[in-house]
Amino acid sequence: MVNVKVEFLGGLDIIFEKQRTHKVNVKRDGEQEVTVGMLIDYIVLNMIKNPKDKDVFIENDTIRPGILTLINDTDWELEGEKDYVLEDGDIVSFTSTLHGG
Repeated sequence: MVNVKVEFLGGLDIIFEKQRTHKVNVKRDGEQEVTVGMLIDYIVLNMIKNPKDKDVFIENDTIRPGILTLINDTDWELEGEKDYVLEDGDIVSFTSTLHGG
């Protein structure tokens, strides 16, 4: 099991019961490493309560454009995106850059 902190910022907390920070435990299957892709699947399946809100977070099986994703304060594109292997204590932040107005 890998224990990580997940943050939903820039208004994304609205679809996560208005809670910005979550401690998440993602289980491993046997010897398999836990990746950010597995974390995203976990978030979609277990943390988004309203099915209509999934489209706010996910598009084409990845994080929706307009959501900045950071792993330990580094852009996930530099870390391998969904293939990044999570370790205990990692912080994964999702920040919406899209603002109404």
